[in-house]
Amino acid sequence: MTYPTLLGAIIAGGASSRFGSDKALALLGGQALIAHAQAALEPFVGAMVVCGRPWGGLPMLADVPVAGLGPLGGIAAALGHARAEGFDHVLTIGCDMPEVPDALLDTLIAAAPAYCADAPILGCWPVAAADGLAARLGGYTTGVKDGALSIRRWAESIAATAVPAPGPLRNVNTPADLPA
Repeated sequence: MTYPTLLGAIIAGGASSRFGSDKALALLGGQALIAHAQAALEPFVGAMVVCGRPWGGLPMLADVPVAGLGPLGGIAAALGHARAEGFDHVLTIGCDMPEVPDALLDTLIAAAPAYCADAPILGCWPVAAADGLAARLGGYTTGVKDGALSIRRWAESIAATAVPAPGPLRNVNTPADLPA
């Protein structure tokens, strides 16, 4: 089911340090990993963006407040963009998650705010959380760290539900993970 007020966001601004090259563009079954992530979200969302890099003609958002803060910088960018564009929630996925069960995405959307307990970057977040996340990350850039970059800690601070995956989720962190 497509939710017109749901923005899909691929979080793709990482350095790929464990992978050794740009893992978003690594091929799996003849397609870039980021294309698999896009395909997973598209049936559910009214529009898509990519956070942290350009990809496939989708709107690209720079991390907020600055690059290099990890996935929360991308989530903050997506939440701010979603609010400005009239969306209610943002459904996020990592660019390195090529296979996500539709039932898990349905559950996250229905339980929003919610995140996957086994892969917190996979979540459905309310745009109402945008200002709080921006403040949290702003504190990090000024030296107040206190777990500011942990998706789980932020999710707990907004009372998001941790939803267990129905089975193992594939996450590609190293080249050896591709054929596995």
